[in-house]
Amino acid sequence: MKTFVRYLRQEKGISQKDFADMIGVSRQTISALENGRYNPSLLLAYKITKLLECDSIEDVFVFDENDL
Repeated sequence: MKTFVRYLRQEKGISQKDFADMIGVSRQTISALENGRYNPSLLLAYKITKLLECDSIEDVFVFDENDL
C-alpha cells in the first residue's frame, strides 16, 4: 500500500516519535508504515488521517490491487 504519511507528517513539522506518541504506536511502527513494510488497521488509518487533518483515508493511503 502506498502512503503519503511521511510527506504529510513532515509538512506539519512533526517528528516520527511525536507522531507515534500522538496516535499511540511506536516510532518503529511509523517508520515501517512510511516505508511500505506495514499496513495499518482501519482504526489506525482513521486516526492517522484525522491527525494529519485530511478529509479521507484515500488522501493518505493508496490501495494497490497488486498488493492482494
